[in-house]
Amino acid sequence: MSAVKLSGAEILLKSIEAEGVDTIFGYPGGQALPIYDALYDSGIRHILARHEQGAAHAADGYARATGKPGVCLATSGPGATNLVTGIANAYMDSVPLVAITGQVTRSSLGKDSFQEADITGITMPIVKHNYLVKDPAELAQTVKDAFHIATTGRPGPVLIDMPSDVSLEKVPYRRPGQPDLPGYKPLLDGDHSLIMEAARAIAKSERPLIYSGGGVVISGAQEELVRLAEMLLAPVTSTLLGLGGFPGNHPLSLGMLGMHGTKYANFAVCECDLLIAVGARFDNRVTGKLETFAPGAKVIHIDIDPAEIGKNVRVDIPIVGDVKRVLRQLLEVLQPRLGAAWQEKIQAWKKEYPLEYRENGDSLKPQSIIREIYYLTNGQARIATEVGQHQMWTAQYYSFTKPRSFITSGGLGTMGFGLPAALGVQVGCPGETVFNIAGDGSIQMNIQELCTAVNYELPVNVAILDNGYLGLVRQWQEMFYNRRYSQSELQNPDFVKLAEAYGAEGYRVTKKSEVTPVLEQAIRSNKPVMIDFIIDREDNVLPIVPPGESLNKMLG
Repeated sequence: MSAVKLSGAEILLKSIEAEGVDTIFGYPGGQALPIYDALYDSGIRHILARHEQGAAHAADGYARATGKPGVCLATSGPGATNLVTGIANAYMDSVPLVAITGQVTRSSLGKDSFQEADITGITMPIVKHNYLVKDPAELAQTVKDAFHIATTGRPGPVLIDMPSDVSLEKVPYRRPGQPDLPGYKPLLDGDHSLIMEAARAIAKSERPLIYSGGGVVISGAQEELVRLAEMLLAPVTSTLLGLGGFPGNHPLSLGMLGMHGTKYANFAVCECDLLIAVGARFDNRVTGKLETFAPGAKVIHIDIDPAEIGKNVRVDIPIVGDVKRVLRQLLEVLQPRLGAAWQEKIQAWKKEYPLEYRENGDSLKPQSIIREIYYLTNGQARIATEVGQHQMWTAQYYSFTKPRSFITSGGLGTMGFGLPAALGVQVGCPGETVFNIAGDGSIQMNIQELCTAVNYELPVNVAILDNGYLGLVRQWQEMFYNRRYSQSELQNPDFVKLAEAYGAEGYRVTKKSEVTPVLEQAIRSNKPVMIDFIIDREDNVLPIVPPGESLNKMLG
């Protein structure tokens, strides 16, 4: 029998469904209309964002929360370029994302046609791979390969660009074969000789420290990491994206390290004699001054991406492989050890330098609001954030105990990420409590997605920590620019009226006594809720390592 003929758009959607995709986040337009027409008869759910950037961030949040690839769809030209920030964000944070863009017809390519943009050229530096599909017969295999690349090895975004006439052309549909990509063979198991060398270094160490990154969350290695830490009695400090990869309430947890990390975590980095980096990339916000980072330590670096090993910091024992599999290999050859003196020193630092803040009468402290969200949700909520002071306070004061519960923009630091990402989280995790903790500046970057939340009845809770400033910009201007507050003060809308205009619930909180009842009401509600918390205007995120300084030179 001859194969059934399908249009390129039908093949695209059939192939996506075969990958287990049940939801696409997108925004239609001229060159994507053939795909949207086919989507009309598809079983795939489509979430209509109010901006293509919102669609990309929602797909990103969905992927981070579920571990499944997120999919976003946009038209050509400005629709495609509006995805770029979201694609770059996913690339920096190793998020499996497949972006699909409509494109002008094949005969119109390269002619400055209406709404034409070379999106494959534009995105080349910020994707794992991209495709411009010119033959619909190749489409099924292209989709199969794209999802394989996006979800294996170090995950990341892949883009598929579809000329509209390719979407319309009918060809015989044939099921794709397994991906055969000769230049792409990620290593999963660590080299045995290096595993043994690491085990010997651990046995000799007196002050080991585990430095845990987002790779632990991505590979699902929380159980193995806990076993390693407990076997070695080694404290664990986490990057921003690593939070939740090791339980924040575990006695061996030191919380986050780096620019806004805990003092005891940063002191431990400076005094350890062995640093075991697990799924982390030694970002400059973590290391501070490179020359003084972990100065007396031998470094073991475990990562699936060989390009990250030795890129920023000298590594003594490089182990390339999947974090979960490498930790299992390592656990098989390790022996339990005692480190009483090191533990006593760590505990002394914790007592001397706890995370703390000063109450100020009945005014609202952002730290106490975040702690109250933690208590009222029993630490079980999915928390998304925008980028700024509120993001750092959340990392410090919400104790994340499970992986995929903290959804935030790390590498790119994208303001406007949190609200659409929270919608993606809610779509992927229906029935769970989802918060977006935001600043009054960043929430306005993609505030139109509140309409999406209302339209699809996604009961996301938005907690705005409102100080009338671009908070982190103002803090740096205070600390490093002699309080010259250039363009950092904001004239904000009435967020309560704005929420109500979209059809959400809106509340304003100005006193400590109002915090708990309003949060309880929001958590009970089955509608999207936006709460405007009026906080101290010049509260700072402390401690802070000044840019370019050593980790032991913290202020505050």
